[in-house]
Amino acid sequence: MWSWTVEQTVAPQAPPYVVDIETAASILKSAERILVIGCSGGGKSTLSQKIGERFGLVYVSLDRDVRWLPGWAERDEIERKRIIVEKAQEERWIMDGTNTTTFDLRLPRTDLVIWVRMPRLLCLWGAVSRWFKWIGRTRPEMAPGCPEKIEWQFLRFIWTFEQVYSPRIIAGLAEHGPDIPVLQLTSRRQMHALLDIFD
Repeated sequence: MWSWTVEQTVAPQAPPYVVDIETAASILKSAERILVIGCSGGGKSTLSQKIGERFGLVYVSLDRDVRWLPGWAERDEIERKRIIVEKAQEERWIMDGTNTTTFDLRLPRTDLVIWVRMPRLLCLWGAVSRWFKWIGRTRPEMAPGCPEKIEWQFLRFIWTFEQVYSPRIIAGLAEHGPDIPVLQLTSRRQMHALLDIFD
């Protein structure tokens, strides 16, 4: 039985400006820049790529384009922020990645936030099944030279994400994007409902 202790963060339980699927769909039709956030394994990368293809938005992955170098080496923080600023200033994009420490750079340029807020068991299953599918190979949304792997620390990150990181997300949204609409997707059914609107 898992008995992890996690850091407590006090924050509201919901983003400041929540919209429903229909409202988000109407915003998507004219949105130039979309931020997709959420826990690993929840399906945010797949959703981001599908929306990007549908609306002609450049797909930006923080993992692939910003954070990682071959061999799972992390870029220097100053370089990461430089790349994020450069990407955020582009005219049309859908950006896949949570990293609340860069909300100040990304949210002011964002028309809509999609928070893929799936149950943690679903996220765990997503991460493990993804590992089985790509074991020994590199996923398209990951940096070259970073073959798929799964570690205990990563599973712990997923298990504690809602408790540890969601309050930080909500606080960051309130501070850096209180007027930016946020769609929360909490099930695969809702995710499919959003995509089905545009079929």
